[in-house]
Amino acid sequence: MIDLRFGLLAGMFIFCITLEKFWPLRNVTQKKFSRVLVNLALAGVGALSLRFVFFPLVFLVSQWGETKQIGLSHYWGFTGPISFFLIILFLDYSLYFWHWLNHKVRFLWRFHNVHHVDLDMDVSTASRFHFGELIISSLFRSVQVLVFGVAPETLIVYEVLTTLSTQFHHSNISLPMGFEKQLNKIFVTPRMHGIHHSIVREETDSNYSTIFCFWDRLHASLKINVPQEEITIGVASYRDQKEITFLKSLLLPFKKQRAWKLPDGTVLVI
Repeated sequence: MIDLRFGLLAGMFIFCITLEKFWPLRNVTQKKFSRVLVNLALAGVGALSLRFVFFPLVFLVSQWGETKQIGLSHYWGFTGPISFFLIILFLDYSLYFWHWLNHKVRFLWRFHNVHHVDLDMDVSTASRFHFGELIISSLFRSVQVLVFGVAPETLIVYEVLTTLSTQFHHSNISLPMGFEKQLNKIFVTPRMHGIHHSIVREETDSNYSTIFCFWDRLHASLKINVPQEEITIGVASYRDQKEITFLKSLLLPFKKQRAWKLPDGTVLVI
């Protein structure tokens, strides 16, 4: 699974970063090379936690649950493609709530904040997660696996789909508007997720979905009518690139968290 996931991630990364160069959705405000290096360095540390914590723990739980026939998939009476699709759907739906919790629970936000402080957003931002968040999320994923009865093979597919979707909707690619509007009826797209990374708190507190966008429609957290040129990416209280270097990003969750306002004290509201 690790080799497959890495191969797809690398392939999608190269594909997106190439298109970003020729068809950017938002203007770049920082030096891209140094940003990408920091994001990939954080991803490297995160990969170690995935290798030694996330994958072993979650797959052990998945195998144990499959042996004991634990989870909804063993009781709802569906098999084959229908059962597979329902599991993917439920996993993605529950991930919506986990993402929401990462914004609402202060302890979880300490780690998730590392993802959001990036001052531009592109495909590399999709890899910018603190290792602490990845370790904590392995506990949540283990609960998902047990509740829904996710077999190891299905888990592999879901991890791949989640990775590809995350890479795609974090990318800074300007898709044709008509095409993206149609795609956004079902899936999360770059314009939709770009709003989620705005420094305006009410915009950040929207668009929590990962693969399918209709969870935001269902819970009235969808926000799509914000022009991309009006979006400033990042967190209001962290506007200096020197404060979000590799080492400082690793230490960020363990420091006092700042109020959501600009360095000059301005609070941004819609």
